[in-house]
Amino acid sequence: MDLIDDGQEAGNAPEFTVSELSGAVKRTIEGEFGHVRVRGEVGRVSRPQSGHVYMDLKDDRAVIAGVMWKGMAARVATKPEEGMEVIAVGRLTTFPGQSKYQLIIEDIRPAGLGALMAMLEKRKAALTAEGLFDPARKQPLPFLPEVIGVVTSPSGAVIRDILHRLRDRFPRKVLIWPVAVQGDRCAPEVTRAIEGFNRLTPGGALPRPDLLIVARGGGSVEDLWGFNEESVVRAAAASQIPLISAVGHETDTTLIDFASDRRAPTPTAAAELAVPVRLELAVWTEDQGARLTRALGQGIALRGQRLADLSRALPRADTLLDTPRQKLDILADKLPQALSTGVQRRRLALSDTAGSLRPAALRRLIAGQSDTLGRLSARLGPALARFAAQRRRDLDHRAARLQPRRLKAEHETARRELDRLSARFTAAAQAQLADWRRRIDTADRLRETLSYRATLERGYAVVRSGDQVVTSRSAAADAMALEIEFADGRFAIGGGAKPARKAKPAAPSDQGSLF
Repeated sequence: MDLIDDGQEAGNAPEFTVSELSGAVKRTIEGEFGHVRVRGEVGRVSRPQSGHVYMDLKDDRAVIAGVMWKGMAARVATKPEEGMEVIAVGRLTTFPGQSKYQLIIEDIRPAGLGALMAMLEKRKAALTAEGLFDPARKQPLPFLPEVIGVVTSPSGAVIRDILHRLRDRFPRKVLIWPVAVQGDRCAPEVTRAIEGFNRLTPGGALPRPDLLIVARGGGSVEDLWGFNEESVVRAAAASQIPLISAVGHETDTTLIDFASDRRAPTPTAAAELAVPVRLELAVWTEDQGARLTRALGQGIALRGQRLADLSRALPRADTLLDTPRQKLDILADKLPQALSTGVQRRRLALSDTAGSLRPAALRRLIAGQSDTLGRLSARLGPALARFAAQRRRDLDHRAARLQPRRLKAEHETARRELDRLSARFTAAAQAQLADWRRRIDTADRLRETLSYRATLERGYAVVRSGDQVVTSRSAAADAMALEIEFADGRFAIGGGAKPARKAKPAAPSDQGSLF
């Protein structure tokens, strides 16, 4: 039977609002589909600042919108990426705001080994493009580290193999940072362990390791997946401490192997890379010491032979001293005669000089100096008198310029200028005070305008119970006593003394503008 026939209205058809119809569709879909498992390829992925994850699940013929709430997105082990084939588990529901249905995802996992390997290759290519696997970033390993930090599970056979191999080769101090080596907790714990070792202070109470070993035994791709996470790879690449990765067996490869400074095929091989063999080092040291002793002995013997050969070519000491000794004897014989000749020559020079010194010449020199002194003394007195007279004239000239009348005139001028400035300052201060007074009055009128008392003037009232303002009927019913404040005073209900009427404040007489 048709609802509308020949233009007639369908009187028995129910009417739905848009919300009612959307709710009915929502209940139908959620009732028919509880928890579902959907296999598909991840399309568009959006991660807004709220922390939720929005994505599309698609195949070759259809697309379903999916949303993973913030709390669930932080707990899932697999982070969805575009192009990944996954199996999503969740609840099918509708979103009435956009008239569409969507899948509330509660768990998401890669769909088989092929999806994992495809995601691994994509992540490897992205990190390689950033340069995290560049060989130029790798650090050389220390020859003999004092402290070795090991990031692994404390209960597995890996740590026992490492400690046993270190004890056999060269015992060193070992710091163990226990972590989960598979599962959801693996990646964050390994990341924190690498970053924590790097934050230790060298020479502190807990020494900073000179070398790090990240180790785990063999396993499947899913078991080793924690060491392929981006956070672990970035922590290994950023480590300031040289790092050896020993994850899995020789055929197992994870992304941390490319970011580490050296890859070991097994945890035991990592211990062998970390330290040399103590016995071999001792044998090598003894061999080098013996070689050094032989080299020193041969060098001393060779230099002794060369010294002996050179000493045979040198002349004897007596031969070298014969000629200087003969010259010394000749000069010693000539010395007395040379002394006598020198004394005689100097005596003649003294006699020539003394002959030119006569008393009369000395008296003439003294007389000439006395005449010069007398002339200068005669000229000194008049010069001093002229200098004193010139200074006295200068003093009289300056004293004549210092007149009391002129000083008084300057004093009067300065006093008038001071009075003028004082008057200007007083006027400016009074104007400033008047302006401040107008501002205060205006602010006070504004305060009165914005106060709730202005509202009381329009017929409203404030109800209080003690010190609390009553804003609802239930609160008024529970109160033991009420006090109602009107514009002209307060009124008590249910006990208590009636308060005195409050005088209405006078309106300010001065009208000002808002500022």
